[in-house]
Amino acid sequence: MRHEPARLAYLFISMALTAVVVHGLAAGAARRIEVHGHRGARTVLPENSIAAFEYAIAQGADLIELDVLATKDDVAVVVHDAVLNRKICSGPGTGVVRQMTLAEVRQWDCGARGNPDFPRQKPVPGTHIPTLDEVLALAPRGTFRFNIELKIPSGGDPSPDLVARLAYEAIRKHGLESRVLVQSFDFRALHAMRALAPGVRMAALWSGAPRDLVSIAREAGTPVVAPQYTLIQKAGVEEAHKAGLEVVPWTVNESADWDRMIEAGVDGIITDDPGGLIQHLKSKGLR
Repeated sequence: MRHEPARLAYLFISMALTAVVVHGLAAGAARRIEVHGHRGARTVLPENSIAAFEYAIAQGADLIELDVLATKDDVAVVVHDAVLNRKICSGPGTGVVRQMTLAEVRQWDCGARGNPDFPRQKPVPGTHIPTLDEVLALAPRGTFRFNIELKIPSGGDPSPDLVARLAYEAIRKHGLESRVLVQSFDFRALHAMRALAPGVRMAALWSGAPRDLVSIAREAGTPVVAPQYTLIQKAGVEEAHKAGLEVVPWTVNESADWDRMIEAGVDGIITDDPGGLIQHLKSKGLR
């Protein structure tokens, strides 16, 4: 019996350590870093294509990220470049999206060549630029959300108001107001979207000179701020969190950078490799 106090002390210490470990695991489980499949998953499939979005959904991405421009006949199409990038697209004419009708845009193939910047990408001949309506029609495939970037070309045409309206009409048609995050570098487009749909969640994209994340969000009037990942600092993320904001950096493709984002405490990561990031998060016990 003389050893009973020591045995009890050992048990109490063991129970305390177990509680700490369990609490830590629970905290880790609660901290889910959302994965945004940038332009779908362009490390493996042509960007902004239905195939890339389907792949990202199948991999388990929380959001699929896509770009929206307007055609000459005011159709919202899902493509990144206001002037189609001939490095990855081929077709007739100048390739200026705003100067082409949807029928003319459809004549371009943006998958046959593959992207030389992404050697793992599999070419998919016959990959045509989809409409926003067609991409949003993927909603029944799961509970994922859509991160819709409003692209506003320089020159004033189309206007931020028009692009916001076309995007919102498609969102409303599919009843997806609660499943979208609308982001833009042009804060006028975000203000226009807010006027149309105050309940739609929005994010302020940022690149260029370092700037306080809270001030960016306040200028844009958004609860989410999405800076280029090289601008991320842990202290800045912590200040944003104190202000009730979420931080979702773009576009992060390497494991070392994923780790730095994790350490900084970001809420989501926009990546060209959603499958790879998901596996990386799983290896860290974060998913």
